[in-house]
Amino acid sequence: MKRSVRIFWYIFLGGFLFCVAVVLMANFGIFGKMPSLKELENPSILQSSEVYANDGTLMGRYYREYANRSNVDYKDISKNVIDALVSTEDKRFYDHSGVDFKSTLRAVFLLGHEGGGSTITQQLAKTLLDQGSKNKAWRIIEKIKEYIVSIKLERNFTKEEILALYLNAVPFGDNVYGIRNASRTFFQKEPDRLDVNEAALLIGMLKGNTIYNPRKNYKAAFDRRNVVITQMEVNNKLSHAEADKLRSLPIKLNYRKLDQNNGYAPYFREVLKTDIADALKDVRKPDGGTYNIYDDGLRIFTTINPKMQEYAEEAVAQWMPSLQKAMSSQSYLKNVWKNHQAELDRYMKQSDRWKNMKEDGISDADIRKSFNEKTPMKVFAWNAKREKDTVMTPLDSIKYSRQMMQASFMCMDPITGEVSAWVGGIGFKTYKYDHANLKTKRQVGSTIKPLLYCQAMEERGFTPETVLDNEAQYFPGNGWVPAGKKCVGAAQVTMAGALAHSLNCASAYVMKNVGPAQFADFLSRINIPTKVDVVPALALGACDLSLYEMLWGYSIFAGRGFSTKPNFITRIEDRNGNVIKRFDYSINRKEVVSEATAYRMCRMMQGTVDVGTAAGLRGRLGAAEMGGKTGTTNDNADFWFMGYTPQLLAGTWVGCDDRFLTLASSAYAGGRVARPIWEYFFQKVYADKSLGIDKNARFVVPADLENRINTNSEIDLISAPNQPGDEGEGGGVGTEQDYKISNEYIPPESTPVTDDNNNIKIKKDSVEKSPAINTKKPAEPVKKKKGFFKKIFGKKEKD
Repeated sequence: MKRSVRIFWYIFLGGFLFCVAVVLMANFGIFGKMPSLKELENPSILQSSEVYANDGTLMGRYYREYANRSNVDYKDISKNVIDALVSTEDKRFYDHSGVDFKSTLRAVFLLGHEGGGSTITQQLAKTLLDQGSKNKAWRIIEKIKEYIVSIKLERNFTKEEILALYLNAVPFGDNVYGIRNASRTFFQKEPDRLDVNEAALLIGMLKGNTIYNPRKNYKAAFDRRNVVITQMEVNNKLSHAEADKLRSLPIKLNYRKLDQNNGYAPYFREVLKTDIADALKDVRKPDGGTYNIYDDGLRIFTTINPKMQEYAEEAVAQWMPSLQKAMSSQSYLKNVWKNHQAELDRYMKQSDRWKNMKEDGISDADIRKSFNEKTPMKVFAWNAKREKDTVMTPLDSIKYSRQMMQASFMCMDPITGEVSAWVGGIGFKTYKYDHANLKTKRQVGSTIKPLLYCQAMEERGFTPETVLDNEAQYFPGNGWVPAGKKCVGAAQVTMAGALAHSLNCASAYVMKNVGPAQFADFLSRINIPTKVDVVPALALGACDLSLYEMLWGYSIFAGRGFSTKPNFITRIEDRNGNVIKRFDYSINRKEVVSEATAYRMCRMMQGTVDVGTAAGLRGRLGAAEMGGKTGTTNDNADFWFMGYTPQLLAGTWVGCDDRFLTLASSAYAGGRVARPIWEYFFQKVYADKSLGIDKNARFVVPADLENRINTNSEIDLISAPNQPGDEGEGGGVGTEQDYKISNEYIPPESTPVTDDNNNIKIKKDSVEKSPAINTKKPAEPVKKKKGFFKKIFGKKEKD
């Protein structure tokens, strides 16, 4: 053999062996980890987690900006999208096995001037491997890895599955990933409803999602869309006439990007994140890692009722503008900040303006000066957008913001503890601080009294008929309660009357008989987590508790003596629909008082809503039976109303974040300030028959009381005249018309994720699942390849 021939074969064989060696090294991870077959079956593309309401309505998502994607099955993608993609990106997609050698050779010899050679499968592999080096030498290695993964993908997935994986992974601009999110963002519809024009526009964006973004570059996007339509015509997906007509049409968007400020119940979803993290801290993924709500595509199913959520937000929005008007009209506000300069200074230094200017090296003196210069800005306002454009100094904007009255509302089933509505503030976009959760605590005032009276009834033998001394009580070492020794009403009253009219002196008498230490222990025994100070003034609510805890405590009344923790998660699924955590809240339900005591309290607390500090409430709502209690704290800093029916328990709080900002007039009390929110909500709930809340429902009479109780006896013990309570709850001056509901309709803050004006919902059969089964809905009968290959180029198993 000639020497030149030998050299040729040496070079050829050496080159061939070198290529084989490089491929093998790439396959075995020498140039970076390669995904396993299991990982290819369950690709770890970062995916947003989704939160669902109790009827399957999508409430919102948790995501990082680069991971805001929501997967969709092939069967749920419009044929127009598939045709546009294959026609434009890989017309021989159904003929090759992952690598199109004809296109690859064309790209090499023509240096890419007539398009690249990557198939859809290779593009998917590139995305899965997160590759795209600018170094040409290393890019060759990356290409080899992509070839290997492409072949693996083709051998383990159907063509349909590969297309779905690809469309779920790719970016569409504006930090929107995946065909479902792109479809929802640009057109407000699901991807199975995209028409040809819409599909062509989205697929056209894949070539350059910034250059061809129709919001930023209309002409370029228009031309690119028409290129896709032309490709569909060339590949016989459209007739010439159809293509001509479509190319002449303008681009029509229905753009609205879902962010973490919108969707249902934004305050609730923010609180939910912490609970999800706690629930999953001991749950491991198949690879041993921990779950992350921003990356792992979880589906969280909650107890929130979308209609009740909307009604709760409406209730806050319809009442608070009138209340804010009253708040802002108070003359003392002009000078209030002179006495609170330290707080104002702290808020100034906590602002983004201060921090940004500080980072830029500007002196404190110059920063302070800038806070007194008028600047155009947006601030919160009570209108449909919950904001307005204005010009004011940054310092005045801080005062303006702090003087906004906040509110919270929460509703739950008193038996199961399932939370159906949660409002944490007046506007999540502006005010992120949630006022309903377990950790946000305010002084509760007279709303504590029913719990004190309940203990007296359960452990001291008191009854609604028990006569109480309505006079200040002296506690050795602590002084008088009430401190001012001011009492109103008769010298002696029944316990039912004292509770209905929220009489402080009579409540101090009850505390004298129960004991401060014993009452503090009782609060602990009914599962209220906060440890309160052992002081006699507890009788008047001199302690800070959260709205969440107050509902937990009040659950013992309509809950027939059981303390039930509010709960709001039913189950959590992974991205494939497998249940990874199911919640059983029965362990959080504990009997703490007798059913007889709970029933007597329910009947006695009806006095508040009939003739007491919330007089007429039950009659206006037309409810057969309900109970409630108002609450107002020192200097009118906090206003509460807690109430319940046999089916629902709800509470609301109103106040400013700074406790020195108050509604100073004695005309304001819990019955006037907080109660209207509760009342509006129940009006809407009773009117909506689809919710199944029956205004004729009655509390269940315990068997041992059936023949011994007159159900109206507790109400009959209450004096008919509405006696003003000495903490200001009895009404004071003014009439309810002075503080009427706003005439302007302000919509709820929750904004549904829409699909042609309908709420996007998960399939009904995904909402109700047995714990023992995999909840992933079976795919359409797309023929699936079974078996796996053991070597890169080995034969795949027969079907």
